[in-house]
Amino acid sequence: MAEELDAEEVSDALRSYHDQARTAVQSFGGRIAQLLGDGVLAYFGYPVAHEDDAERAVQAGLELIRKLREDVGRRRRPIAARIGMAAGPVVMREMEKLEGWNSESAVGLTINLAARIQGEADAHSVVVDSSVQRSLGAAFAMMARRQRVGAEGRWRAILGHGLDAVQMLKQLASQGAVHGGAFLGTTLYWVGDVGCLWACLRAFHDSPDIAALIIGYATGYALTRRTLPLGGAGSVEVLVSFALAWTGIPLAKAVLAVCAYRIFNLWLPLLPAAIGLRHLKRWRDLAAGAS
Repeated sequence: MAEELDAEEVSDALRSYHDQARTAVQSFGGRIAQLLGDGVLAYFGYPVAHEDDAERAVQAGLELIRKLREDVGRRRRPIAARIGMAAGPVVMREMEKLEGWNSESAVGLTINLAARIQGEADAHSVVVDSSVQRSLGAAFAMMARRQRVGAEGRWRAILGHGLDAVQMLKQLASQGAVHGGAFLGTTLYWVGDVGCLWACLRAFHDSPDIAALIIGYATGYALTRRTLPLGGAGSVEVLVSFALAWTGIPLAKAVLAVCAYRIFNLWLPLLPAAIGLRHLKRWRDLAAGAS
């Protein structure tokens, strides 16, 4: 690059590259340690460690590669990054504060290994050692498959969304202390919702089978998985009723039970929701006037 561009253009390109690297690393919880010429050294797991630091590091590397690929065609000589990663023990030591350096530096074979791996990498690629690869686990493999299958086609898109959902559940489960309340609230909501439908079926049907009830409930709502106006009014009643009838519950009783269930599930909550929304808007306007 230095042979094709003048010094000012090289300086601008490196400054942009460093900014993109810093953004990618910091957005996934990493820390830039050194900026030396066209080289960047970043830490993941120091000073704050996470269970998924290996995954964060690879995601940051892929994000940087994606940003640099977007520069192709915009610059006379776009930067082609080669990223190498290694995991292992290091010793942190204090160093004199210099421009482009943090006050701590890592010393150990892991740093040298990462540098050697980076030297063997192809342009626009991320290469990891065996320790990082083992740490990634199945979740990152699912993300890689998601990128491959999500390109085109309806069924590929559906499979891609499924892999996205699995990855999201994995991330939520790994942070149970943070998202435990959300899991508990969601579980209580679905238990209460299914219980409401069971009570309505019990009023019109002698002994609704729990398995048939859950299958009909899940099937009916799966058919209305897209966001629908007015909470799916009309379509939910029809599809859940036919799903329950498919499990063996008489259609007439299923329709009556589902309509009663929707009164409690949708229509009755609308009144307090409308009143609450009106008060919230009024409080927002008062707060805006006060400020």
